[in-house]
Amino acid sequence: MKTARLYFFAFIICLFAKANSQNKKVYKIHTVAFYNLENLFDPVDDPTKFDEASPIMELNTNREDVYKKKVKNMAGVLADIGKDDTHNSPAIIGVCEVENREVLEDIVNDTILRDKDYGIIHFHSPDARGIDVAMLYQKKLFTPISTSKHELKIFDDQTGKPVYTRDQLLVSGELEGDLIHVIVNHWPSRSGGEARSRPKRVAAAKLSKHLVDSLQSIDPYAKIFIMGDLNDNPTDESVKKVLKTERNKDKVGLKGIYNPYENYFKDGLGTTAYRDAWSLFDQIMVSRPLLENDYSSFRFYKAGIYNKNYLIEKAGAYKGYPKRSWGYGGFTNGFSDHFPVYVYIIKEVLN
Repeated sequence: MKTARLYFFAFIICLFAKANSQNKKVYKIHTVAFYNLENLFDPVDDPTKFDEASPIMELNTNREDVYKKKVKNMAGVLADIGKDDTHNSPAIIGVCEVENREVLEDIVNDTILRDKDYGIIHFHSPDARGIDVAMLYQKKLFTPISTSKHELKIFDDQTGKPVYTRDQLLVSGELEGDLIHVIVNHWPSRSGGEARSRPKRVAAAKLSKHLVDSLQSIDPYAKIFIMGDLNDNPTDESVKKVLKTERNKDKVGLKGIYNPYENYFKDGLGTTAYRDAWSLFDQIMVSRPLLENDYSSFRFYKAGIYNKNYLIEKAGAYKGYPKRSWGYGGFTNGFSDHFPVYVYIIKEVLN
């Protein structure tokens, strides 16, 4: 009798284990990333723009070889972001500091990335230096529905003349059936000082907020990613007061914006360094619907700074900084003066 009871309990345990394994949740995961590619210019002089001031044009020899190495370095980083967890390169990548579509074509056609079949969304902007923002996407995962560029109209506070800077890129499309919206930014720099240049970034934030408001007026539940090199930290006026971001997911209202990078910044982390001080200018923010607990569609899982060891300077005055491409001696065979940032999004799938 005792043996029979033991067999019975063993049978029940097996049934429970089988049922539990059948009910185990399985999630699909993708990476959404942003990377400042640090002066990715081709080696050819373009008479229509001021590309003579780009680092590669200052080289007297080996421009083509340097350019090929820079492209390969960038492709290698893009291929790696999120790969440890997703076993894939990012589904979507926002980039900035690119000269034209041709440099992006060279990146996505590099042997490191070619099999991922990335599409390119790029518009020329009126930036005085000739640099643009763009978005790359894996065609098998993302289908663009609409794309548009939005001019940032700002003026010099002393001369009153227009300041020609980067447009903001808005892309709407379906990520494996989920409608999402991506806003790619590269806000005005701190040239002339943080305080003097602040109104330009506030204006950029207002343009981003206008784009968000426009999307939410059509659909309050719009899934929106706001990404870019903002040249401002997560606690600065442009981000906190204009975009009205929250660092705590639980405090984000229906039309609010969550910025996971504010907590990173408060912990002393950054994406770029200057005079031994870290700034966290590169950020990815998300709208409230990406924070819901219903994982039948893609939701935000976690954010990160991609600061792998090989991207870090190992010695010298800039030890610990991002290993940049360009220095006083020309090309350093590095990567960028910014670390990439990324978020993971997950979706429950049938087991």
